[in-house]
Amino acid sequence: MADTRTTVASRKRIRKVFGKGIEVAEMPNLIEVQRESYDQFLQMKEPAGGRLAEGLQAVFKSVFPISDFAGQAVLEFVRYEFEAPKFDVDECQQRGMTFAAPLKVTLRLIVFEIDPDTQAKSVKDIKEQDVYMGDIPLMTKNGTFVVNGTERVIVSQMHRSPGVFFDNDKGKSHSSGKILFAARVIPYRGSWLDFEFDAKDMIHARIDRRRKLPVTSLLYALGMHAEEILHTFYKSVPHTMTKEGWKVPFNPERYKGIKPTVDLVDAKTGQVVVEAGKKITPRLARKIAEDGTKELLLRDEDLHGQYLADELVNAQTGEIYGEAGDELTEKSLAALKDQGFKTLNLLDIDHINTGAYIRNTLKADKVESYEQALVEIYRVMRPGEPPTREGAEALFNGLFFDQERYDLSAVGRVKMNMRLEIDVSDQMRVLRKEDILEVIKVLHNLRDSKGDIDDIDHLGNRRVRSVGELMENQYRLGLVRMERAIKERLSSVDIDTVMPHDLINAKPAAAAVREFFGSSQLSQFMDQTNPLSEITHKRRLSAL
Repeated sequence: MADTRTTVASRKRIRKVFGKGIEVAEMPNLIEVQRESYDQFLQMKEPAGGRLAEGLQAVFKSVFPISDFAGQAVLEFVRYEFEAPKFDVDECQQRGMTFAAPLKVTLRLIVFEIDPDTQAKSVKDIKEQDVYMGDIPLMTKNGTFVVNGTERVIVSQMHRSPGVFFDNDKGKSHSSGKILFAARVIPYRGSWLDFEFDAKDMIHARIDRRRKLPVTSLLYALGMHAEEILHTFYKSVPHTMTKEGWKVPFNPERYKGIKPTVDLVDAKTGQVVVEAGKKITPRLARKIAEDGTKELLLRDEDLHGQYLADELVNAQTGEIYGEAGDELTEKSLAALKDQGFKTLNLLDIDHINTGAYIRNTLKADKVESYEQALVEIYRVMRPGEPPTREGAEALFNGLFFDQERYDLSAVGRVKMNMRLEIDVSDQMRVLRKEDILEVIKVLHNLRDSKGDIDDIDHLGNRRVRSVGELMENQYRLGLVRMERAIKERLSSVDIDTVMPHDLINAKPAAAAVREFFGSSQLSQFMDQTNPLSEITHKRRLSAL
């Protein structure tokens, strides 16, 4: 006889199973992603002291502490707790109410006494108080929300993953059809940073899609100088003067794919190793090295058009004979020989394997120092405002290096590590100078036909924002609005008698939550045609 396992359905109806096959796999929880996401946001079951820095906890930690303009008082976040909901799900549906739990936040107000002579701070008073911060809607066990008595679903959103992306315009931007490469650093929160080539092969940077500026201006603002910039992107090759000519080390990698216009001569034997006009294949370059050629002999004319890697200065007088990046001409080379320079370090640029894009941008850039670069960036970001050094420095550092304003997220950092082949902890959520340099290097290599661009439509470059994450972003907006009001109130009230609840007006935070659940495009009235359409709706992805 068939197996008659029985299950009791919701209305106490006995259900018999006559199937002979055994269940191979358990039915998965089809709405687990949504439920886990919201549980992670609320962390209701975790004790107040053991909550992870994510979801609601992360939002409070990022906005608090809030201090007044004079630095006399600081409002700190201690912990938050949820009280029991007033009504259960069924009653909320009958009464036309929202199924939500009141949020109580414990805040600590610390008042300081500032010594007028030494400006030293000492704690004068500490007040701690529970403050009501509005109701937070709770998710039912079915993965829905009851808002004003109706069941609603928050649809997950698919968006572009944070990280760095390399792309080209497929020849559409310029009339000549030239392919222009570009890179974009997208954070989870903060300013976008773009790098792009123009038709003249100069590299430019854009911050938040504003007016472009030469990429070397950005590098100057990072504290680099011209010589350091050139040495970061190019190798330098020593050229030593002898009676016969200039000796230069032979590197097979450097000569691959080149068609020399003159005979290449072995400096040691004086024999021609490659005749003029013959293309040097990788195999031929390797064979020359294996035959024992260590150095090549070059004439003065072969150095014309090459670029100096270092600044050439007279040690006694301090006179500068050549700046880093200067192009050698017949006249300038003769002058350097007259001054007794026997060894010249030249940039390894052959215009075939390595282009002079950074060098050309550096020479075209009007900015020449750290201060000028900061002022130029300030003018781009705040047109019309008079720049000061302190203001410009604070603005630039706040754009990419301040944890409160810029957040790559763990996903963005991991993606960036993979694409740039670097190893940095995923706790490092802001940009580093090294990240920016690596992005420019990869872009430079793409222009030199090394490496591949990314496919922005590939699902590996996209990620899903589920309900908990969407709610976190919305609540952060509400708290940021509240922060401004708290700062102003801290400065205008009598700080000795005020309590934390006098400073807090929870309306902006409550309004942000209400707006999200009530009128957001992602908050939708649940499709209740049948159980399958319900599950389909809860698992739907939107690509807004």
